[in-house]
Amino acid sequence: MNNDIQQSKLLYEKIKILIDESRRKVAQNINSELTLLYWSIGLHLKTEIVDGARAQYGKQIIDNLAQKLTENFGSGWSKRHLHHCIRLVDMYPDIEIVHALRAQLSWTNIRILTSIEDSLKRSFYTEMCKLENWSSRTLQERINSMLYERTAISKKPEKTIENDLRQLSTEQKINPDLVFRDPYLLDFLGLHDSYSEKDLEVAILVELQHFIIELGSDFAFLARQKRITIDDRDYYIDLLFYHRRLKSLVVIELKLGEFEASYKGQMELYLRYLEKNETVEGENPPIGLILCSGKNSEHVELLQLEKSNIRVAEYLTVLPPQKLLEEKLHKAIEIARNKILRLEDKVEL
Repeated sequence: MNNDIQQSKLLYEKIKILIDESRRKVAQNINSELTLLYWSIGLHLKTEIVDGARAQYGKQIIDNLAQKLTENFGSGWSKRHLHHCIRLVDMYPDIEIVHALRAQLSWTNIRILTSIEDSLKRSFYTEMCKLENWSSRTLQERINSMLYERTAISKKPEKTIENDLRQLSTEQKINPDLVFRDPYLLDFLGLHDSYSEKDLEVAILVELQHFIIELGSDFAFLARQKRITIDDRDYYIDLLFYHRRLKSLVVIELKLGEFEASYKGQMELYLRYLEKNETVEGENPPIGLILCSGKNSEHVELLQLEKSNIRVAEYLTVLPPQKLLEEKLHKAIEIARNKILRLEDKVEL
């Protein structure tokens, strides 16, 4: 009798897996077909109304069309949705791109992506969405938090950004510039007023899941206050992570106040120790991330930290108003790109 019950449970689990998998495939196929349908509808609307001789009557025609479609096919065919269809064609005029997207992203994700005017920014979110399998909610949160502007890749020349995104799309090759951010938004820690480095570290561990979400989904937590011994002296690494796609250990040091030049030597010591004693075959050299509550930009520039595989970023425990954050990030991008242009001009001379 017990064997019969056990067999029944096993059979149920097998059939359940089959049903769930079939439903998943059906949902994917429906999503794929709907995306193509919406693009085709958008193409008709754009060609015959928006770009055609009826452009001046376009609003009235779309209003009437939405009403008739709703009467015959139910909700979901509002004026807003029809405009989303047109927007889809505007942002993705090449049907081949739509064929590729519909196999990997949901219609909701694609609709959110069409709201992004800048083509490089849209490509960034598209590739990261595919890579990390973001839900539409996660995608919108990433856009709202200005992830692209906070990622190092945004501060590179356009051709470099295009090349890195192309490699990510075709080869699944991820560049560290697509991984590390500045600043990191740590408002979820609940830290205000005065706090110590220990308070910051403890708060991160309490909210480790949120911290990893802010870092990126490929980060895996390994250790806190990891002790390493060099010449009979003990040192303690604040936080140690591993990044799966970069195949690198990542050391994170937490600092109050602005970046100091001495932090470079400390981080180099940790990285060289880990490279010698902790790195296994097939892994890349360790990467250091120094998180400070402020940055001395000229210090960071003169020390040429990236040559030592070290990155410095600010962290914000209290978010400024959205407009101020946007201005700060856009200014940082402009400054970084201007520096690159000046360097390229010097090389040409």
